[in-house]
Amino acid sequence: MKFAYRFSNLLGAVYRQGNLSFSKDGNAVISPVGNRISVFDLKNNTSETLPISTTKNITCVGLSPDGNVAVVVDEDGAAVLVSLITRAVLHHFHFHKPVSSIRFSPDGSYYGPYDETTCIDWTDDSKCFVVGSKDMSTWVFGAERWANLIYYSLGGHKDVVVGCFFEKDSLDLYTVSQDGTLCVWESDTELDGLVLKKSQDKPKPPRPGEEEDSEEERKEGEEGEVIRGKAGAPKEKNTNNVRYKQRSKHFFNKEGDFNNLTAAAYHKPTHILVTGFASGIFHLHELPEFNLVHSLRISDQRISSVAMNSSGDWISFGCSGMGQLLVWEWQSESYVFKQQGHFNNMASLAYSPDGQYIVKVWNTNSGLCFVTFTEHTSSVTKVTFTSSGFVIVSASLDGTFSSLAVDVSGELVSAGAQDSFEIFLWSMQTGRLLESILASASWDRTIRLWDMLDSWQELAVATLNGEISFWNPQAATQTGSVAGRHDLETGRKETDKITAKQSAKGKSFTSLCYSADGESVLAGGQSKFVCIYNVKEQMLMKKFEISCNLSFDAMEEFLDRRKMTEFGSLALVDEGAGDGDGVNISLPGVRRGDMSSRHFKPEIRVSSLRFSPTGRSWAATTTEGLLVYSLDGSLVFDPYDLDLDVTPASIRKQLRLQEWAPAIVLAFRLNEKALKQEVLETKLLGFLAASLEKSGHLQFYMTWVQSLLMLHGQKLKNRSGAILPTLQALQKSIQRHFDNLSKLCDFNMFNIRYAAALSKQRGLKRAAEEDEGREEEEDEELSEEMSVASLEDADLML
Repeated sequence: MKFAYRFSNLLGAVYRQGNLSFSKDGNAVISPVGNRISVFDLKNNTSETLPISTTKNITCVGLSPDGNVAVVVDEDGAAVLVSLITRAVLHHFHFHKPVSSIRFSPDGSYYGPYDETTCIDWTDDSKCFVVGSKDMSTWVFGAERWANLIYYSLGGHKDVVVGCFFEKDSLDLYTVSQDGTLCVWESDTELDGLVLKKSQDKPKPPRPGEEEDSEEERKEGEEGEVIRGKAGAPKEKNTNNVRYKQRSKHFFNKEGDFNNLTAAAYHKPTHILVTGFASGIFHLHELPEFNLVHSLRISDQRISSVAMNSSGDWISFGCSGMGQLLVWEWQSESYVFKQQGHFNNMASLAYSPDGQYIVKVWNTNSGLCFVTFTEHTSSVTKVTFTSSGFVIVSASLDGTFSSLAVDVSGELVSAGAQDSFEIFLWSMQTGRLLESILASASWDRTIRLWDMLDSWQELAVATLNGEISFWNPQAATQTGSVAGRHDLETGRKETDKITAKQSAKGKSFTSLCYSADGESVLAGGQSKFVCIYNVKEQMLMKKFEISCNLSFDAMEEFLDRRKMTEFGSLALVDEGAGDGDGVNISLPGVRRGDMSSRHFKPEIRVSSLRFSPTGRSWAATTTEGLLVYSLDGSLVFDPYDLDLDVTPASIRKQLRLQEWAPAIVLAFRLNEKALKQEVLETKLLGFLAASLEKSGHLQFYMTWVQSLLMLHGQKLKNRSGAILPTLQALQKSIQRHFDNLSKLCDFNMFNIRYAAALSKQRGLKRAAEEDEGREEEEDEELSEEMSVASLEDADLML
């Protein structure tokens, strides 16, 4: 088995803190999640987590105007320049201070200052930028050496400036403060009125015989200004400095209905200002008249970030309190995207039988949650799917059950009681309580095997001394063990009084999971590492570091001596509630103004591990979130029986000669996935499950699948245990294509019905018009006949 698993996606969390950004086309939202970046495609309803991470939680993200590059800054001021095309880190930089906001200029040549600023905006031509500060002031800076604008300070606010925005193609600007005040500032100068300072020419060394002349020219220059003995540029005349005046001042919370203003965004083309409040309410105002366009409460949590897409139709909101990410279309008043991660630590996970869904039910293909169950009134301790994949069983502390299991047939469900230390068994069909016929592990250092309906080949047990032991259930004998304490490599918490080495003696694995083929076992626990052990050899095959986020506790082996004082560690000093890091814990029943709230750094740990039934991926519930690791065969070059004749050129030559057998043999010897697929699609069948998932030749593969299953069904059934992961992967691929085609067919069917109805309506309209025209012609003919008859009568009378 190849252990080329790589980080694939982050589920269970969609937003933590920091600013939200829209892509250049406005169809995707870029959201900071812990120390990673997730991209949510709103058109295709999918998500992707970039394979890059910072050393601490991300506080701000700056997206380049072309959407190809982003600057990501963490809590310590460490920044990385990331390519959104190649998903690679291009450069590292450290500001050495916390950064609150970062913005590219429209032409991509600058990025904003840091220090104590809270917001930044640029003019459309990148000539100037404005910054808002925590000292309640706003500063306008010239990005170039302007003669009439170096910097300009604006007041007018009595609280922290939350947002500052230039008007389109103008130096006029708007500032918004935390107390709900909007100031409209008008400039007396247009952007074209900025005058660039002329550069000072360096004096050239005089040639021999020209020293006196040059000295006389320097003294006789009446128009020039002599600076430090050098000829200066001519002084600009009639150049007035840029000045601002406050045009108007408006207040959002006149009646005191809203809390502090927490986020703001401005869409220049439509002159729409979006403001979010701590109460979960947001407003849309049209500027500069301050006309209220829209107002709605979208959450009961504090709105932490607001952003608008390029067209101004979609507004994204981030609520860090509950980890919510919302995209609202304000004109139609409907949700485009609505996701919420888990608020507290995850305790358990389960794959559906086809490996496509995880409970709180997340789609592993799109990375989005589509079902949330809220029936439990206390912490959920265990979840699992039945074999059919249509039923989810969960255990919770509201029923005092701490563990749960469902048999292979899906007919029996068992649960372990936390208080009475008993195991109960129910029938799924009748709901009746049956006898206890299970295997159980207990704190009394014993494992008890009960009469089992299904025969087990092997049992793995993790003990508190850090060992994993393997048992034969039939003979009740131990077949081997693995000493995994040293593989955990636990870190030292900031409040620990002992070293990490001594602390590791009390750590152990808390979650085990067998792979789909039973050859290896996943182990994780009170550590940032997940280990894969080979069951037969009983040795460590690979370790995965699930996080490098130093915002979590117990990440480092040694404490930072810079945080140590003569009174102990600075981590022991509680700074109370506020804008600090970590998780805010309030007293029960207190919703607002809790003076006893405290913060703490969550400790990194793995609470649950599961292999996908397909064997292509595995997932872990961690402090960071739900991490999914999958096989990436394209990055692994693993040939066998390789020589000079086994090359891509020789394989394609055999294909041109229609020598199918040598071509397939050479392709398998080279073992490159793309080349194998090329050969097999040319003549033979191969890798149906893997190829069917991504290939566009759907009919080709489905024909082969049908023929294979119909002709060799009995043989495949006899080997079902060995090929079960392949069959499950095949089922997953077919189901995905079925879902996509069903949506497409439904869409086409509705369009055809609409076209038919429209054609019918037009046909009826055309028929009515023809009937009306025919009646008009008959009326004209009748009138002509009457006129002719009247003339004939007149002639007769004459």
